[in-house]
Amino acid sequence: MAVWNDGASLPLALIEDRDGEDAAAQLARAAELLDEVKRGVRGPTLRLYRPRPTMAFGQRDTHLPGFAEAEAASWARGFVPVVRKAGGRAAAYHEGTVIVDHIEPAREAMVGHRHRFEVFGELYAGALRSLGVDARVGEIPGEYCPGEYSVHGVPGGRSTTAALVKLVGTAQRVVAGAWLFSSVFVVSDAAPVRAVLSDVYRALDLPFEPSTAGAADDLVPGLTVDDVESALLAMYRERGALA
Repeated sequence: MAVWNDGASLPLALIEDRDGEDAAAQLARAAELLDEVKRGVRGPTLRLYRPRPTMAFGQRDTHLPGFAEAEAASWARGFVPVVRKAGGRAAAYHEGTVIVDHIEPAREAMVGHRHRFEVFGELYAGALRSLGVDARVGEIPGEYCPGEYSVHGVPGGRSTTAALVKLVGTAQRVVAGAWLFSSVFVVSDAAPVRAVLSDVYRALDLPFEPSTAGAADDLVPGLTVDDVESALLAMYRERGALA
């Protein structure tokens, strides 16, 4: 049985969303599932979906002087601005990404909060490595929505920081009785993500190095979202974590 906290988890029910909802509805669905798990209406759940072009702002971003300009820049690039309840800074995603929402009930949901970042970072880097991506865990200088346990890729096996690209961003939301660990895998078509992030971070006056915004298929040409989804599900099955 998979271990995500300090104990054994029950098997996860799998949801693969293919309903094409709008960006706000897709984000809201994660909160709905978290509430259902918290109330015991639903058990542990793993949700995978491919989002509409979205610019997900963090709560802190909304208090910056340039937030209105950043929202306008998102719309101009075709990315719908939304504000997420999980932590972090602005992150962009579109149909070339896959989002993984892992939701579990927990009596003491804050226990193991930091440990989950470590565990999921390594697990998800491993899933990408199974596809030939040289994926490693750790923040890289200048990345968007910086995080200590982001997953980055190393082009051609080089380890110089100038060549590193962020591939997976993670965020977590904890409520009384449950937690949600949400991760965004950028698989293909990094150019629109890079462009909108450049505009948004400039408007917010936040540091960002555009070259750090990449996609898995920059490192392994031909890699698809289907490939990454399959690798993720295989990883969960190997751990005995899927119902």
